[in-house]
Amino acid sequence: MKTEEDPLDPETGTRARAGADAIRHVEDRVVEAGGAALRYGGLCGPGASDDQVELVRKRQFPLVGGGTGYSSWVHLDDAAGATVLAVEQQAKGVYNIVEAGERLPHLAACAGAKPPMRLSRWLARILAGDVAVTMMTEGRGFSNAKAERELGWQLRHPSWRQGFRDGLF
Repeated sequence: MKTEEDPLDPETGTRARAGADAIRHVEDRVVEAGGAALRYGGLCGPGASDDQVELVRKRQFPLVGGGTGYSSWVHLDDAAGATVLAVEQQAKGVYNIVEAGERLPHLAACAGAKPPMRLSRWLARILAGDVAVTMMTEGRGFSNAKAERELGWQLRHPSWRQGFRDGLF
């Protein structure tokens, strides 16, 4: 699990490098100014993940390689709650606002879809590029322990599985 102490991925040699550099720059300036930088996972919940759910239903969102990469998600309600706590407490520093976990097969089941197809790494690299392949095969989940400990943040949806079940449809 990645913590707030772990640097953001540099995305070296990819088209995502400029975006990653911009995020690091903004995060560094906010923290230097005495503020809080909240690193949200992918948002899920009504309206937030409809496009991905549709891709899963159409079996156009495959597992790549062994499907060993993890993505960090957070339900809209939980993200809003963490933001309110950070503002009210005038938090300082970096906080991961996530609930991590492998999600694609469970999302497919919640969406009433067939299990996701699998693609080899080499084919996925041709179709989606290096960044997507790395995320889907090597991505590590993020820890939210600091936000829980320092902000008193508690997830309304205690797991990403429940969040998908309760909030997507």
